[in-house]
Amino acid sequence: MASSYRNGYRGSSSGSMKVDRPVPSSNLKASSFKSRPSAGSALRRSSPASLTALGDGVPGRVRVAVRLRPRNAEELAADADFADCVELQPELKRLKLRKNNWDSDTYEFDEVLTEFASQKRVYEVVAKPVVESVLDGYNGTVMAYGQTGTGKTFTLGRIGEEDTSDRGIMVRSMEDIFADISPETDSISVSYLQLYMETLQDLLDPANDNIPIVEDPKTGDVSVPGATLVEIRDQQSFVELLRIGEAHRIAANTKLNTESSRSHAILMVHVRRSVTGREDIISSENGDPSHLAKPFKPLVRKSKLVVVDLAGSERVHKSGSEGHMLEEAKSINLSLSALGKCINALAENSAHVPVRDSKLTRLLRDSFGGTARTSLIVTIGPSPRHRGETASTIQFGQRAMKVENMLKIKEEFDYKSLSRRLEVQVDKLIVENERQQKAFEDEVERINVEAQNRISEVERSFTDALEKERLKCQMDYMESVKQLEEKLVLNQQKHDCDGFTDGLCNGQGSRLSVAEINNLLEKETNLRKAAEEEVEHLKSQLGQHLQLEAGGDTEVLKLLKIIEDEAHQKKKLEEEIIILRSQLLQSTFEADQMRRCLERSGPGNAYTGLDSSMSPFRHSQFKDSGNGQKASIATLFEQVGLQKILALLESEDANVRIHAVKVVANLAAEEANQKKIVESGGLTSLLMLLRSFEDETVRRVAAGAIANLAMNEANQELIMLEGGISLLSITAADAEDPQTLRMVAGAIANLCGNDKLQMKLRSEGGIKALLGIVRCGHPDVLSQVARGIANFAKCESRGSTQGIKSGRSLLIEDGALPWIVQNANNEAAPIRRHIELALCHLAQHEVNAKDMISGGALWELVRISRDCSREDIRSLARRTLNSSPTFKSEMRRLRIEY
Repeated sequence: MASSYRNGYRGSSSGSMKVDRPVPSSNLKASSFKSRPSAGSALRRSSPASLTALGDGVPGRVRVAVRLRPRNAEELAADADFADCVELQPELKRLKLRKNNWDSDTYEFDEVLTEFASQKRVYEVVAKPVVESVLDGYNGTVMAYGQTGTGKTFTLGRIGEEDTSDRGIMVRSMEDIFADISPETDSISVSYLQLYMETLQDLLDPANDNIPIVEDPKTGDVSVPGATLVEIRDQQSFVELLRIGEAHRIAANTKLNTESSRSHAILMVHVRRSVTGREDIISSENGDPSHLAKPFKPLVRKSKLVVVDLAGSERVHKSGSEGHMLEEAKSINLSLSALGKCINALAENSAHVPVRDSKLTRLLRDSFGGTARTSLIVTIGPSPRHRGETASTIQFGQRAMKVENMLKIKEEFDYKSLSRRLEVQVDKLIVENERQQKAFEDEVERINVEAQNRISEVERSFTDALEKERLKCQMDYMESVKQLEEKLVLNQQKHDCDGFTDGLCNGQGSRLSVAEINNLLEKETNLRKAAEEEVEHLKSQLGQHLQLEAGGDTEVLKLLKIIEDEAHQKKKLEEEIIILRSQLLQSTFEADQMRRCLERSGPGNAYTGLDSSMSPFRHSQFKDSGNGQKASIATLFEQVGLQKILALLESEDANVRIHAVKVVANLAAEEANQKKIVESGGLTSLLMLLRSFEDETVRRVAAGAIANLAMNEANQELIMLEGGISLLSITAADAEDPQTLRMVAGAIANLCGNDKLQMKLRSEGGIKALLGIVRCGHPDVLSQVARGIANFAKCESRGSTQGIKSGRSLLIEDGALPWIVQNANNEAAPIRRHIELALCHLAQHEVNAKDMISGGALWELVRISRDCSREDIRSLARRTLNSSPTFKSEMRRLRIEY
């Protein structure tokens, strides 16, 4: 038989290392039993948010890491003249697979581990989050996949007897589990199996070589009840079990690996943890909390950690397998193929997942598409000879990243523990209740006697005090009555005397006062009658006067109304005539253009659309420079007149105003018309529209016309003097329409190319407005923003070269560098080209170097110098890196070669 047991040991039912099933924990005698700390004391636990997959925020997504094996001795000799077929970028979590010397494919993983990554690092990023989830009550799976000889068993199952730093994921995960559990309340059981030639065998009991797989028909959970389940108490017992299982695992010597695993190894760790629920307070009838409380709810969390060391995929012509080893290779490849089909179906959300095609897929049913948290590590080699196998492994990992599991915690009530605890509590409560009842009765008797004594004493004191108070009140009452009688007599005598004297005096005064009042009343009555007669006379005169004037005023008012209506109608007709003339001229020109295109029979001569790199609002009908275009514009000026067109910008009719601003924008697209428009006040009118109108169409077209005028350097200063930047900044902050934002960004971008306006542009918020526009996210808008930043950076670079500009870049001070670095490798070519130019111009000023290094721009400059599609930009990036001492020093420190 070509295969043998690993480490040269072949187990049998009569061997000296037999483990009975099930094995109690007392049968495993550890040389030293170390007590473990209480739960949570040694292992740093993550928050519940750790159950969310890193990177994209999808709960339960399968996390995939890739690990590169270093070259072995054979590859160092055979492939000495060839470069590795893979290039790792761990800081970006990317991997490049070379197709040839000049082309490669790029892949992204959750983690990228180089050949220098330690076993501890591999465990922390791949398996530790899964172990923490298992300790919280979730199922977890850690699996290794890759070509034979790429280090799967080393990553997972290395015991590390010679060097403890070589300990694999199995050993390190059990160390963390033992550090977190409590030996008094928690328990751990282990099974170790291998799937060989589609037969499930027990590595802890080699005689048990055909274990059935059982599925729960209700829940779909998969279990192997026939496997040996060993309860362990310490790490040493687990290492001994692991050593026994590794000795029984089947391995063979192939051309690719001297100790190639010929079976899939599956380690199952069952964790049972006791968790105490919160206490519920019993409220009394009046709402106050009672002294009684419901007992704590004991819960049991049962979770399972599955560590799967898959056999390596291999190609027969490379491994040299033949005979029985060939059959083993076929079985391995069939099971891995079935696993790949299941993952493909899950990644594509297929209605049917072929989990029953292989025992391996049945065992891993909970790991992919189930309720477990799963981490997959794919191992690859650097040799270009095995590029096909490496590509297949990477594709497997990429598909696995699309699989999402529904994480589910598994806990149940511990009824036995709850019953025992309740019985003890009941006995204690009965004894305490009897003691408190006796003490309560004694206390009530004592309080009753004391209360009777105090009541008798208080009654005697109250009787004496009441009698004294009654006598005192009688005396006071009699004295008060006597004083009141004396006062009553005195008041009556005094009243009789004063009444006689006052009556005599008041009689004469009253008679005098009445006579005076009568005289005054008569005078006032006469005055009132005279005033009323005067008012009536004036009213009659006023009415006569109004009758005389009424006839003439009515005719005048009618004539004025008719004149006003005719003037308004004339103005409206003039506006409509101007609009119709402009529309007729535009339609005539478009028809001429279309006829010429049809005569040339070439689709490439049709309208070319908008030139997004320079003029955001240049209409297609003005893109050609033939005689027809000039003739139509001249005709428009002659027949309509620019002043009348500009006057329509202030029309009350919204449709007229919109059409007029469109005509002005189209005329402004031609450089020959721009001077006339500005001299006639067109720029001022456009800025007024931008300031006063909230209509989105008016603002969009007005901004486009301003952008066209801003292409002329003379007009740029006028725009700045009339507050154009402030208006454009306000429009950029208020607008949400991508087309409007594109127009505004184009106008600011044109202004950014003027060296004289740098400081004023920044002080009036132009740069801030440009950076605020990126919220839109539309590629055309971002292209205009990138163009503006490139223009501004170019002017700054030119100013620093001429000695005019000093100090840090205003772009960096306004916070533009993070966005520049983020979009330096944008998929859209116009955005990427402008950003690459902006980075090169910023880097030419030495004072910006430190900020660019800290912001990550150095890496982008290096990439531009290598990968940019334009030779002039690549050369500029190389010259910039070579001329900057700061960049050169940093690249030497980082060992970057370019």
